[in-house]
Amino acid sequence: MTIATNPMTLEEYLNYDDGTDTRYELVNGELIAMPTESTLNIRIATFLLAYFLQLGVPFYRLAIRAQIAVSGARVTAREPDLMVLSEEAAAALDGATQCLITHDMPPPLLVIEVVSPKQENRDYRHKRTEYAARQIPEYWIVDPIAQKVTVLEWVDGLYEEQVYQGDQAIVSPQFSGLNLTAAQVLGTGG
Repeated sequence: MTIATNPMTLEEYLNYDDGTDTRYELVNGELIAMPTESTLNIRIATFLLAYFLQLGVPFYRLAIRAQIAVSGARVTAREPDLMVLSEEAAAALDGATQCLITHDMPPPLLVIEVVSPKQENRDYRHKRTEYAARQIPEYWIVDPIAQKVTVLEWVDGLYEEQVYQGDQAIVSPQFSGLNLTAAQVLGTGG
């Protein structure tokens, strides 16, 4: 749902408070209310957070409810389900009053989006283009509806994709020690 306002700047967005618990993304200067996350989507994001901790990623490099400024026709800030930050990105956020990776900060190593019903275009098309423009090295689209995990690797200005389903082992360009299947990520396998 779009909130009727004049196009906002990033600063106006960061200072916006409507007195509710509604979460928003800023898309082309417009405030967009984010849909409520399903229990399954929250479980997937939490599972991946715990998995990356077990893989040895330090807790301060894992970000839930953090945002990233991306390019759009106007200013846009997205809130991925999970981000794995580089040491440099984590250091850039250290002491920040808002958990927002701005354009002048290094991008995260990995962004993970869990697809919500009726939001497929947002994750597969719009965010793919926006994250590629930020040169985010790896972007996962976890799709519990289509029962697949798409891993996108940023190569020469575009994302190359690999799709995983069922018991296929996910290959991560950034995390060679990964030992996960699509079924495990989607909550359908052991």
